[in-house]
Formats: sequence, structure tokens, C-alpha cells
Amino acid sequence: MVEPATRDGHIRRMLFLTAVGAIAGLTFILATALVLANKKLYVYEDPRIDVVEEMLPHANCGACGFPGCRPFAEALTTGAALPGKCTVSSGEERAAIAGFLGVDVGAQEKIVARLACAGGTNVARNHARYDGEPSCRAAARVAGGGKGCFWGCLGFGDCDLACDFDAIRMNEHRIPVVDEAMCTACGDCVEVCPKDLFSLHEESHRLWVACKSQEAGDEVLEDCEVACTACGRCEMDAPRGLIRMEKHLPVVDYGRQHKTKTPIERCPTGAIVWIDPEAGPQKGPAAKKIIRKGTLRDAPT
Repeated sequence: MVEPATRDGHIRRMLFLTAVGAIAGLTFILATALVLANKKLYVYEDPRIDVVEEMLPHANCGACGFPGCRPFAEALTTGAALPGKCTVSSGEERAAIAGFLGVDVGAQEKIVARLACAGGTNVARNHARYDGEPSCRAAARVAGGGKGCFWGCLGFGDCDLACDFDAIRMNEHRIPVVDEAMCTACGDCVEVCPKDLFSLHEESHRLWVACKSQEAGDEVLEDCEVACTACGRCEMDAPRGLIRMEKHLPVVDYGRQHKTKTPIERCPTGAIVWIDPEAGPQKGPAAKKIIRKGTLRDAPT
């Protein structure tokens, strides 16, 4: 006859062993499920992605059309893009990536930021004096910033501060100057400008309208001496269909053959220019010569 105490101990041991077995069995089932899930859900990643990413400039600027260098590296290894789309890398670096992947470099024209304003302190008047935070965005919230031309650059350099690639500097007349060699077309200047004066263009777009004013007539010159007066001479002189007037401003159709300086020849203010890769914006011979170096006097209030 088994003593009650012995029987109870035996039962406890059996319960313990049953619990351990159940846990072990459950652990085995879960481990097996994880192994099967890992095999089922495993996504192969090409080891070349890491290599290509290291060969890229790590600018993460988005000029290639992808949200960063890693996604671009993935696109390169799958053949969805060619190394030439990275206009930040040098020609040698792009060639090295192409050689590693065994693909063509691919032609891609460099994209740069362009500013549609030339109204610096030496040619443009203020109607009010802004006294506040030295920021274009802050000034724009106060009656548009006080500049006579509502559409003009406010000159506090938000774009300069936003550019992480040192591609923008403010000149002596408080107008941003873009260094095309340094520009990555990241678009930060486009986003930060409260007047929407920046846009991204192919480097070959040399015929450029350096004005955003939507006023017409010589009266606009009272606020800015280099503003477009909507005279239409550029439209008349340009090859047919190249330029059209919209909201008192010339609009260049870059889908047409645009490598011509003819439209700038008779512009009386130099609002439409030819951007020389070495010398910068060039005005036509009919444009008024601006010799003033100092600040233009503010308009009377």
C-alpha cells in the first residue's frame, strides 16, 4: 500500500515533468515556426549594395531622384538607374561605379538651382524698414518684408544658411549667388525661400529670366531698376515659340532650341540674361548700365 505522502510526491513529480515537457514542446514548435518563417520571409539583399553605397558621396541630396544614397545604390545594382544620375560624384567616381557593376555610366545633365531675382540693395528700394529677426521667412510675414517689389529677394540669406553644400553665398548687395560647381540640386533653397525665387534647372538652361515681378510698365522701375517691364522685346526677338509672355513675364520654353542670346539683346533693364558658366549672368547691350555700388535710397513714405 502506497503511503499518501509518497503518492502526493509522485503526482507532483508527474505534474512537473508534464509542465516541463509541455514548455519544451511549445518551445520546439515556436522555434520551428521561426525557422520556417525566416526561410519563407527572407529577402535576399545584393551584397554589392553596400559596396556601391560606399562609392557614392553620401550627400543624400536627392539630386539623382532617389531619397538618399542607399536607395540609389539599390537602384544601381538592380539596373533601375545608371551611375550618371549622381551629378554630385566626379566623372572618375561615376566611372568607377560603372566599372564595378559592369554597366554604362549613362549621360545625365547636372541640375542646379537658379534665382529669379537680381534686385539687390544697389538697384531695389524698400518701402518700409524691417526691424526684426534677420530672416527672409520672418520678414515676409510682416507685410511681405518691406521691399518695394513684393516679389523680390529680401536678402537675409535663409537660402545660404539652408545650403549644406556651401553652394550659395550672399554678395555685397545681399543677393544670393549660386556656385554651380558646388550645387547638388538638393532643393533646400527652393523650399526655404518665402518668395519662391529658386527653381531647379538643367545646367544648359543659360537663357534666364532674372525677375519674378508681375507688374507691367516703366513704373516698376521706381522700385527696382532691373525689373522686367513686360515690354515684350525678348518675345519678339526670340525664335518663334521660344518665349511667351505670362503674367507680364517672359517664359522660356526649354523644350525648344534655347541656346541663343538673341532674346537678351534689346532688353532695356537686363531682366533676361545669359548665364555664362565662367562670368555669370550677362546682360544685352541695350540694358541700362548699373554703376552704383552703394545702397539705393529707400522710397519716401
